[in-house]
Amino acid sequence: MNTDIVVIGAGALGLSTALHCAIIGVPVVVVDRDTAGSQASGRAAGLFKSVQADSLRTGLARRSIAKALTFGDWAGVPLDVTRSGSYLIARTDAHTAYLRTEERQSRGWGVDLRPATADEVSANVCYYRATGAEFALWCPEDIYIDEPADLVRAYVAAGRLHGAEVLEREEVTAITLSHGRVAGVETTRRSITAPVVVDAAGAWTRQVAALAGGTVAVAPVRHQLAITEPAGQVDPADPIVRVVDAAVYLRPARGGLMVGGFEADPLPLDVAAPPPSTDDMPLDLGVLATLAGLVRREVPASALPVAEHRGGMFTMSPDGRFVLGPVPDVPGLWVASGCNGSGFSSSLALGEALAQWLAGTPAAAAALGPGRFGLLTDEALIRDGVWQYEHYYDPQA
Repeated sequence: MNTDIVVIGAGALGLSTALHCAIIGVPVVVVDRDTAGSQASGRAAGLFKSVQADSLRTGLARRSIAKALTFGDWAGVPLDVTRSGSYLIARTDAHTAYLRTEERQSRGWGVDLRPATADEVSANVCYYRATGAEFALWCPEDIYIDEPADLVRAYVAAGRLHGAEVLEREEVTAITLSHGRVAGVETTRRSITAPVVVDAAGAWTRQVAALAGGTVAVAPVRHQLAITEPAGQVDPADPIVRVVDAAVYLRPARGGLMVGGFEADPLPLDVAAPPPSTDDMPLDLGVLATLAGLVRREVPASALPVAEHRGGMFTMSPDGRFVLGPVPDVPGLWVASGCNGSGFSSSLALGEALAQWLAGTPAAAAALGPGRFGLLTDEALIRDGVWQYEHYYDPQA
């Protein structure tokens, strides 16, 4: 088999990259050892957040929101998107100052948001009972995809519509080189010749890069969420709520409430040999019970019986930013990783940016190149990845 680009990994980032390559006429093949979206992407929260920590990530987030809302127009396949808006809520002085800073800088980057009163939050969110002591920001641009698998299916269908080929249940066993450059891949079923390989293997990014002698500075860290049984106190039209001092996010889901968050002592996974499948990753419902307890007074529905408990592996980078671009010292090897909790929601813009870069237009995405880190030990990757995860909503971070 011959193609221009092989993408390894059929999660949101890999599929988006392939779709955008196909749209601009670049032949591309996606290979995954399992099925599309079977790992972290299919277990995501589906939240799209316009407020980000810097102008580059803000631009990518807003671009992804715009592309999600118009997916059918440019990709040719329908996609259901919930235009809920979201509230960012702080219950401490330090986190209030943090949100005020985010408000000021995000406005400067073009985000539409404004302060909201406690009465407004209570009136617009059935599941949240404001105490009156909160500081809240209303973010009307924010959206979510109710079932993350819907975006995965839309990517696959749109990719095939535009000529991308998706090979499932086909493991890449080798990345072949010729005169020091990428020449293609070997899979369990075939040889594929290609001058470019994109490593979008999620928690297995480092193992895939190593097949070509490359290194990528990411470390997998467990993330979990739960969906409660259906409840009358949750209106399906309610917006997203993020309680930043508790590092907890909430939204309606399947008639109940989704409860997820960033735990203070997360479980890192071996950067040298992650588990063979996300299905084998140990989950701990007690972690989510602790997080839910932090918002129990304002969100009584967080104590409802759990209908689904799921988790995936975030790829954390040492600086908390995406890792996108050519891998140093291995010509032809590129990477799309370092999701840091926002890969699913930013995948539309990241895939577009990477496809344009592969076609010769790097633009601002060059700042995300993997070469910015240099060489780091496994211990340093785990330490820094865990720190970035723990401090996701930390005003001091």
